[in-house]
Amino acid sequence: MDLLKLISDIEKVDPEVYERLDPRRRVFRHFGLAGKAVTAAVLPGLVSGIFQRAYGQTSALTPEIQGVLNLALSLEYLEFYFYDSGLKAGTLIPATDRPAFETIRNDESGHIKVLREALGSAAIPDPTVGAFDYTGGRGLIAGPFATVFTDYKIFLGVAQSFVDTGVRAYKGGAPVLMPNKDILESALNIHSVEARHSSHVRTVRRAVEGGNPSNGTSVAGNLANLNKIPKSWISGIDNGGASPDTTPSTRPVYDKGNPEATYPAESNTTQAGANIVNAAAGITAAAASEAFDEPLDPTTVKSIARNFVKSTTTLFV
Repeated sequence: MDLLKLISDIEKVDPEVYERLDPRRRVFRHFGLAGKAVTAAVLPGLVSGIFQRAYGQTSALTPEIQGVLNLALSLEYLEFYFYDSGLKAGTLIPATDRPAFETIRNDESGHIKVLREALGSAAIPDPTVGAFDYTGGRGLIAGPFATVFTDYKIFLGVAQSFVDTGVRAYKGGAPVLMPNKDILESALNIHSVEARHSSHVRTVRRAVEGGNPSNGTSVAGNLANLNKIPKSWISGIDNGGASPDTTPSTRPVYDKGNPEATYPAESNTTQAGANIVNAAAGITAAAASEAFDEPLDPTTVKSIARNFVKSTTTLFV
């Protein structure tokens, strides 16, 4: 067990992991003093105990919190194996883009470690890559994204849909996590990283679709064609996303959840009861919607993700 690497991975997601492990940062001294007495057989249990103290005992997590974290963990596995498969698909990802996607994949791996440690024995088992069907056919047919690992444009469109779903899912789950501030903080840290992933994927996609693969920032988002030329952030409902007219469709990623009053569509322009559109100040409906992310309920999140897992699995049920 490489403890230093494990903690380093977790620190990428939770910068305060050292404080959680020990307020006076003595954890490594403890290991040093115990080194001669601790055998390889006992080390995993000792490490597990330290992380349980850092993030709370499984028994202290309500079923609702466990549900939110396991949904997040399922989404992280969906994304990790997606990016990992893309990176292993020959020359699918251009050499100039590979380092960023390697970073994104590794971030997802770090998220998985944090969520598994927080959940302890309540964590779902690793579904492995075999649980997923990234064509959108649920393992039954070749779905509409059958060329996802041979066509870079399709790969980027699916990636955008996954990461935008994840951002909304984390925001939707945050209220349930509020009783446990440490877990809430870690989840919000992951949420912010997923938002950065979304911005990067969208920028790369805009560059590729807009004909300037080397510089996405030089290509402006096209409000009339956000399906292919998205901004680096969601605008309205993004015209339904990368593939609005296929089955499955990407529309639900940006549309309202259930109930709509709690989970409005990304085109929402009312915040805290105030309509923030202000023509005199130049705040259009598009600009107002871009200023805020909207949460998505777990049932809708699961229905979106379920299109990309084989029908024989129990993920997202």
